[in-house]
Amino acid sequence: GPGFLNITLTDALLASRLSALRADVLTPRSTEPDSPPVVVDYSSPNLAKSMHVGHLRSTIIGDAITRTLEHRGERVLRQNHVGDWGTQFGMLLTYLDERRDAGDADVAHQLEDLEGFYRAAKARFDSDPAFKELARANVVRLQSGDPEYRQRWAEFIDISMAHCDALYARLGVTLTRDDVQAESAYNDDLAQVVEDLTERGLVTESEGALCVFLDEFTSKDGTRLPLIVRKQDGGFNYATTDLAAVRHRVGLGAQRSLYVVDKRQSQHFQMMFAVARAAGFLPGTHRFEHIPFGMMLGEDGRPFRTRSGDVVKLSDLLDEAQERAYALVREKNTQDDDATAREIARIVGIGAVKYADLAKNRTSDYVFSWDTMLSFEGNTAPYLQYACSRIRSLTERAAAAGVEAGDTPSIDAPAERALALSLVRLPETLEAVVETAQPHLLCTHLYDLAVAFTTFYEQCPVLSAEREEERQGRLALATLTGDALRCGLGLLGIEVPARM
Repeated sequence: GPGFLNITLTDALLASRLSALRADVLTPRSTEPDSPPVVVDYSSPNLAKSMHVGHLRSTIIGDAITRTLEHRGERVLRQNHVGDWGTQFGMLLTYLDERRDAGDADVAHQLEDLEGFYRAAKARFDSDPAFKELARANVVRLQSGDPEYRQRWAEFIDISMAHCDALYARLGVTLTRDDVQAESAYNDDLAQVVEDLTERGLVTESEGALCVFLDEFTSKDGTRLPLIVRKQDGGFNYATTDLAAVRHRVGLGAQRSLYVVDKRQSQHFQMMFAVARAAGFLPGTHRFEHIPFGMMLGEDGRPFRTRSGDVVKLSDLLDEAQERAYALVREKNTQDDDATAREIARIVGIGAVKYADLAKNRTSDYVFSWDTMLSFEGNTAPYLQYACSRIRSLTERAAAAGVEAGDTPSIDAPAERALALSLVRLPETLEAVVETAQPHLLCTHLYDLAVAFTTFYEQCPVLSAEREEERQGRLALATLTGDALRCGLGLLGIEVPARM
C-alpha cells in the first residue's frame, strides 16, 4: 500500500559526492563538437520600437536556460528571432525619409528614442492618407528587394539593434549580433513553404486566404480553426515565417528546439508544430517545444505600466533598479567611495530584477515589487549575494589567520550534514532545469542552500573551532558552498559583488 521509503546516506557516500562536486558539477562539461545542437529561440524584440518590460522575461529566462544547457555539455545555438519586417517598417522608413528631406539635422538624435520616433511616425500614418499610401508603397519596394530601400532599411535595423545590444550588455545576457536570425532571413523561403504545403494537400482557400485546417484544432462550436499561411492580399505572416524557421532549424541538425515566448502564443505554437509535422517539415523524433511564460504585473494586478499608462521601457526599469539599489547600499555601507558603491548597486539592482523574475514558475504571472526583490531577507538575489559575500569574507579571514581548507568537508554535526545534503542535490537540480526549462528550480535550490549555510554558520564555528581538523573541514564545506552558490547564480546570469 501507500507509504514512504526512507533512505539514509552513509558518510562515505556523502563525502565522495562532495569530493566530486567541484570537478563533475561546478566545472562546465566539455561539449562534443559534432553533437546535435539545441536551438534556443529567445528575446526576439520588435526592432521598430525600444525594448520594454515585455521583453524582459523571454530574454533572461532564455539566457538562463541556455547557460545551464551549455554548462551541462549541450551544444547550443542561440536564435534571436527579431521582428525586422512588415508594414511598420514601410511607415518608419517613409517618416525617416520625410524628416531628412525636410532638412531635419536632428534625425540621428531622434532615433536615440526609438519609441518616440515610432509614435511620431504612427501619428503621421494615422492622420495623413497620402503618407499612408506612400508607406505601403515603400513596403512593396522593401519586400521586392529594391537595393536603395534595402540599404535604408539595413541602416535603420543597425540602429535598432544597437539599442538592443546596449540592453543585453546591461543585463549580462549572452546574445550577440551573430545570434540574430531575423524574420527577414526566411523571406525567400516563404513562397516555397506554401507551395510545399499545397503539394501535400494541406492547403485550403478560405475567404481569399490560404489556410491549413487540422481536425484537432477547433473552436467551441466545433468549427475547425485555420492556420493562415498566406493572407488575402498575398502577403505572408508569422505562421509562414515560423514554419520556415522550423525547416531551417531541422536543417541545422537540431533535434530539440526551445521557443521562449509569451504563453498567450500557446495555441499558435501548438498549431504551427502540428502543421510542421503533418507536412513532414518536423520529424516525429524531434522535440520542438514552446517554453511559455506569464506576464509581469504591477501591484494593482494589472500589466506593469507607468503611472500614465505607457509601457515601461526596459532601460528605464534598469535605471530605477540601480538607483534604488544605490540608496540601499549607501544606507548600509558608508565606507566605500561613490564609484565602488555605484558598481555594487549595479550588480545588486540588475541581479534583483533578474532573480525576482527567474525565481517564479515561468508559466505564472507575477507581481513586480521593488521592496520584495531588493530585500536582504527571503528568496531574493541580495540574500544570495550576501551569502556569497559572507563566505568570501570568511575565507579571507581564514587566509589571514593561516587556516587552510581541508581536503574533506566536515559532515559530522547535524547542520554540517544538512548543508552537505543540500550541496549534493545540485546536479539533479541542473538536470531538471535542462529537461524542463524551468530556471526557478535552480533558484529554489540556491535559496535552500543559502538557508542551510546560514544555519551551519550560526551553529558550527569555523575559525574558532577547537580542533584544527574541524576548522579545516568546516572551511572546506563553506568554501564549496560559496563555489556552488556562485556557479548557480552565474547560470542564472547574476553577478556577485566582491563585498556588500
